[in-house]
Amino acid sequence: MALRGLKVLEFAGLAPGPFCGKILADHGASVVRIDRLPTSVFAPDVLADNKRSLSLDLKNTDGLKIVRALIARSDVLIDPYRPGVMEKFQLGPSEALKENVSLIYARLSGFGQSGEWSQKAGHDINFLSLSGILSTLGGSQSSPTPPQNLLADFAGGGLLCALGILLALLERTKTGQGQVVDCSMLAGSAYIGSFLFHSKQSLPFISGEKRGRNLLDKGCPFYDTYETADHKYMAVGSLEPQFFDKLVRVLNLQNKYSCNNQFDRSLWNQMRIDIEKTFRTKSRSEWVDAFANSDACVTPVLELEEATDFNHNEVNGTFAQTESSLKVPAVAPKLSSSPGYLNPSESARLLPIGRDSESILSELGYTTSEIHKLVREKIVHCVAYHSSKL
Repeated sequence: MALRGLKVLEFAGLAPGPFCGKILADHGASVVRIDRLPTSVFAPDVLADNKRSLSLDLKNTDGLKIVRALIARSDVLIDPYRPGVMEKFQLGPSEALKENVSLIYARLSGFGQSGEWSQKAGHDINFLSLSGILSTLGGSQSSPTPPQNLLADFAGGGLLCALGILLALLERTKTGQGQVVDCSMLAGSAYIGSFLFHSKQSLPFISGEKRGRNLLDKGCPFYDTYETADHKYMAVGSLEPQFFDKLVRVLNLQNKYSCNNQFDRSLWNQMRIDIEKTFRTKSRSEWVDAFANSDACVTPVLELEEATDFNHNEVNGTFAQTESSLKVPAVAPKLSSSPGYLNPSESARLLPIGRDSESILSELGYTTSEIHKLVREKIVHCVAYHSSKL
């Protein structure tokens, strides 16, 4: 795998940090999740595939000694906390890079490292709102609609952070030096939305109007979703004239609409009504059959459970099955000579806090008696000792 041999310390967090670590682990990196002493058996992290857990007291001198020993031999550190938290533990970038000059120190924050909002709590919806992107999402008759927590947490956060880490690792091959990767979910969301900002002047029909009145945000009748007779949905993306002509032919609306009047906005309200009425006359499966031989950019809107069993997805290996028979997304992208790997026994399972503390400490040179002492003094939480050896 492409990242085999890479050592990563992921300080435990929610959503974006675990996803960033998962990307690296799925492609072969050895990822150790640093957990604080547990208040429950499991951390709320369903993205712990192929990771190990070390649980310790970061406020204790001996606990910090262990972390510094790991920093000294790691390639990457993922910091998911608000600015200043790691500095309080004396584990900030300046301290860490003194321990290891080749370390890639990734700071994954919400609002960024500075500014009036940097110390405030927030979630995906908040980061997205300050980026400007949230104002563009949703219909014209509804309030701005958050897209789950996918854009800020996972796209602008975890995914871009992983990209930053890989860029820094590439630079390290030239200089031998580590560096800080500053990835805020606010800035990442804005960057993901670059197309919208860049389109304001040169392509005003993309994002020049208010929410829900543009080409790609439900303002256009031939780029939207439509309910079918069985209360399911079809997705229509017939933007180009050749696709639009095929759309109206399958819908038997070719006598009213064609590529000649497709972009006549005065017709759009009635066009939407006609398309809505037509789609409600048949079930989703009947419409899938109707469009099967027509390249009109029309597809069924699949539920999560349907997507995993969809034949096209099965052919392409889009999903993989875990040992518990749950189907989850396969590792992407696929590399031809060094593909990533989704471990069926690990995927989608909660990783017990401190499950690997004993083995990780042993690798650092701690003896069994020393580990026993750390556990007894509640500096380290170790599953193997907690239930049977103390």
